[in-house]
Formats: sequence, C-alpha cells, structure tokens
Amino acid sequence: MAAAAAANGDVRGGGGGVPRPTNPMVTPLLTDLYQFSMAYAYWKAGKHLDRAVFDLYFRKNPFAGEFTIFGGLEECIRFIANFKFKEEEIRFLQAALPTCEDGFFEYLSSIDCSDVEVYAIPEGSVVFPKVPLMIIEGPVAVLQLLETPFLTLVNYASLVTTNAARHRLVAGKEKNLLEFGLRRAQGPDGGISASRYSYMGGFDATSNVAAGRLFGIPIRGTHSHAFVSSFMGLDEIIDKALSSSDGSNKCEDFVSLVQSWLIRIQNLWLVSYVELFMLYFRMLAHCVVPLAKQIKVMRSGVPNFCAVALALNDMGYKAGGIRLDSGDLAYLSIETRKFFCAIEKEFGVVGFGKTNITASNDLNEETIDALNKQGHEVDSFGIGTYLVTCYAQAALGCVFKLVEINKQPRIKLSEDVTKVSIPCKKRCYRLYGKEGYPLVDIMTGQDEPSPKVGERILCRHPFIESKRAHVVPQHVEELLKCYWPGNSSTQREELTSINENRSRCMRDLLHMRLDHLRKLNPTPYKVSVSTQLYDFIHFLWLSEAPVGELQ
Repeated sequence: MAAAAAANGDVRGGGGGVPRPTNPMVTPLLTDLYQFSMAYAYWKAGKHLDRAVFDLYFRKNPFAGEFTIFGGLEECIRFIANFKFKEEEIRFLQAALPTCEDGFFEYLSSIDCSDVEVYAIPEGSVVFPKVPLMIIEGPVAVLQLLETPFLTLVNYASLVTTNAARHRLVAGKEKNLLEFGLRRAQGPDGGISASRYSYMGGFDATSNVAAGRLFGIPIRGTHSHAFVSSFMGLDEIIDKALSSSDGSNKCEDFVSLVQSWLIRIQNLWLVSYVELFMLYFRMLAHCVVPLAKQIKVMRSGVPNFCAVALALNDMGYKAGGIRLDSGDLAYLSIETRKFFCAIEKEFGVVGFGKTNITASNDLNEETIDALNKQGHEVDSFGIGTYLVTCYAQAALGCVFKLVEINKQPRIKLSEDVTKVSIPCKKRCYRLYGKEGYPLVDIMTGQDEPSPKVGERILCRHPFIESKRAHVVPQHVEELLKCYWPGNSSTQREELTSINENRSRCMRDLLHMRLDHLRKLNPTPYKVSVSTQLYDFIHFLWLSEAPVGELQ
C-alpha cells in the first residue's frame, strides 16, 4: 500500500493516514442522485443520525460457478477515511437540488465517516452468497451516501478477481498467466482495476505499465506486428555489434553470427523476419519474448528465433521465449517444443528444450480448458479481452441492504425468496471439517455465543426448513474483522498488501474441496444460519408480511 501511495504522488488522506482512493474520481459525489434525496428526507424527518446497520453481499456466484473472490476492500476504506465534501461540491449540489433547504447543505459540509464502523472479510478471501462481505454501521444518512460508491468499488473488483482465479484454476499452478487487456478494457479505470485485481486473482504479470508502477505488479510484454512490418531487410541494421552479457568480449558482426547459426539449422533455412529478431534481441537481450505470427510459423518464425537465440547464447544471454499468436496453438506449441528439444540435442545447448512458449489470441477459460484436453506445450498464456471485460458475465450484482436501525432488526421481503434479506447485525464463521476443508459458513446473531471446536451445532438453510445439518467443527474461523472502528473502541485491522491478498486468494482456493471449484457442475457450498437466527428470520418474516384476505 505504501508503494502505491508513493506512486500516486500526494495521496495522503485525512483519516488515520490512510491514502486517498487510487482513482481521484472516487469522491462523495460518485453516487446516485436518489442517495441525496433520501439523505435529505432523513434530515428533514430528524432521522439522519439514527444508528443503522447495512450488509453488503451478493446473491449468486458468477460465471456459473460456486465461489467468488472478494476484492475492493482497500479502496472502500480509502474512500471513507477521506470522505469529506469540498466547497465546490456543495455548490454543485445546491444548484442540482434547488428545493433543498440551506441547512441540509450545511449538514453535508459537516459530515465525515468518523462515526462509521466497517467490518469486512479480508480482501482476497473466497466468499459465498448471502454472507456479508462488509457490515457497515453508522448514521443512516451517511451510510446511504456510501451505498453506491461501495458497490461500485466492490462489484467489478470482485468479479474480475474471480474471473482471474478461474483462469488460474483451469491453467494450473505451474503456468504463467499474463494479463494483456488494457487496450480492450472499459476505459482507463477499467484497465487499471483489471490489472490490479487480475494479479490479486492469481495472474503473474501485466502489460499495463501504469498498474505496474501503482501497485508493484510485474510487467511483461512482447512486440506488435507493426515492429515486424516496419523493417525491410538486413541492411537496415546499422549497428551490428553486440557486447557479451558480462562485458568481457564483443561481437563486431552479430548479424553474421546469427546467419552462421541459421545455416547450421539444417533443412530449416527460410530467413524471412530473422533481421527483426536480431534487432529486437540486440535492444532487449535480457527480457524479450518475440512474436512468431506469420504464415509459416514452423518453417520460418521458429527456426529464425532459434538462430538468434543460439547466437545470443554464444554471447552469454538467454532468450526469454517465443509467443504464438495464431493458428492451432496446441499443435504449434507441441511442434515448437520438439524443435527446441532437437536444437538442444543437436548443439548441446543445455536447457534450450525448455525455452518458454507463450500463447495468446483471444484466449479465455474455455480455450485453455480445450488446450488442456488436446495436450499442448504452452508455458505462458497472454489473456486480454475475455478477462478484463468479464465477457462471460457483465456484473456480480452486490447489494447493500438495511438489516437494523436503532437496534431494531429490519428485513426486506420479496416474492422471490432469493431476494429476502437476513435481518439484524450478525457474526459470520467458517466451519472446517476433519480433513481441513471448509464445510459450511454460518451466520449468527451478534450476541449469540460463537461456535466451538468439537461442539455439535445445527446449521440451517436461511429459508428452506428441510435443509439442515449437524456439524462438529474441527476449526472455527470468524470471517469479519474491523477495518474501520469509527468512534468505537474496537481495534482496527490493518489493510494487507496486494501480494498478501494474492497469497490469501491462492491459499483459500487450495483449501477448498475440488468439487466446489470444478468448472462443470460444481457442488454448491453450504451457507447457513444458527437455529436462533433461523427462528428469528421466520418470526420477523411472518410479522412483516401482509396477510391476504379471501372474499
């Protein structure tokens, strides 16, 4: 976080030294108009200071899966730590809301989030429907103004982190995943956010230089076709010399060295594009991964790459690898690997057979899964459009629901049972079985005793009476921690770095049962409530629901 703060320039905030939001557009005005309308109505009714509790949660896992990864917490805390209306923002609101009294704008000028409490699941955690990602407590009018920005900061962050994690699961632990989506993202903020949360979800690097600077994400890249097309022949290489990696000697004619290697690669002598590989390697000898996209990948691109790579090897350098960007990626990667292995065997260049092969070209979860089934030799996947746009699902659908006001539990009723909220301020736990896997998440009332290791507890589906199970937990994890204590005496949990969040994501996924994570027909993870909370939900439901009358 400190690195991001430094990269962002003057981002020091007013709340406990917490930096301002990464995006300067995240201000108190980044909300829907009706939030101000409701805040005004609360103020007019004298209810604006009523103590409210809201749950932020989602109702259904994305991408037809059975898990989600929580993202966006740090930006929410940055937002409330620096929540304060500026004079020019108040003037704008006065013009936009001419029927509101002056006293309301004086009230808006005075508020901050010093009396707000935020309890949240740690960022990067595996989470499930109905369980609050965040519980926010404070004056109702202030919380109403937080609803839209919190949802904005959490919805996309969690969606793209989950998308990235799904790509990681299908690719496997050993493959490198590279996020190449900036140019296809929904604007600059979409691109920056996608790079950040893709990394948190398990990607290894990004092509986005700005995201690398802001968040310390490793940056990687190759080159485009424009670079290839801009050169016409070997005579355009003016400086042909190349010093060895340790500076001990110098090759005065690197071009001739490459050509001699190309001659030695018998029966694979087609020389188109070799001059481009030579030039590009000479400029970026330590880190380059050239593109091999042309009509004859195996007859031209790969042999030419090998000639340049072998010449570089003579000078103490190691080529980073090659990128395949078209054609049958499974077949081409296998043939390329065979070629590399043949080079290693023929010329005794140790390790050449393991030279990195990167694949790109509109890859997604399905195409990687198909490549796995076909068999391939790809080491790294460059993924863009389908990752950053979350092409398979447009939004996560988080909601922000009132569950308590002035210590009185509230419930949202609906004919659609999935939209019925779970009332009152709650505590949430994850119960683990004897094999170390999570078995069930359980919500309890705030004042109920915590589940105990080794003690049998009845876990109930919130709404379906027949769905229930006894659990004897071998480990109990309380999910919600206090990340913004407001005026309470609760100790504040420190925000963790993007690398810690990434590690938490990978660790949580590793601890899940595989049937919950599988792509086809995953097993739903159980989310439950305690018996006491179950009874109260249904008591309040019946109390609040209108009784029909038959004539």
